Amino acid sequence: MVLNPFPFPFPRASPILFSRLTRRQRKHKMYTKMYMEVVMSTRYSIAEARSRLPGLLRDAEGGAAIEITRRGEPVAVVISAAEYRRIYSGRPSFREAFAAWSGTVDLDRIGLDRKDLAGLRDRSRGRKVKL
Repeated sequence: MVLNPFPFPFPRASPILFSRLTRRQRKHKMYTKMYMEVVMSTRYSIAEARSRLPGLLRDAEGGAAIEITRRGEPVAVVISAAEYRRIYSGRPSFREAFAAWSGTVDLDRIGLDRKDLAGLRDRSRGRKVKL
């Protein structure tokens, strides 16, 4: 008896067909099945999500990311509030990050002057376009 090292069952493949595959093809097939079992189980259509909402929210609180699809296309991801805060809180805007970075750069040390950088951006209105 062969023990399955994965926590989920795989459908048994025909040994004749499986042996004809190259090692790379077998590996690809194995990972595809793993993906289908693990990742696809956290994908739900809108109708399924509506009927299973309390359970999905419990899973999200537990750390799972639940993907909601419409006609097979992903439209939303449900994550816990703690994960959302971790991802989006305290993140500076681009302007703040650039100001902080430019304060740490010594232009004299690298041989540049602020006047050298001033003319790099074209301040014109751009070309006229017929619509």
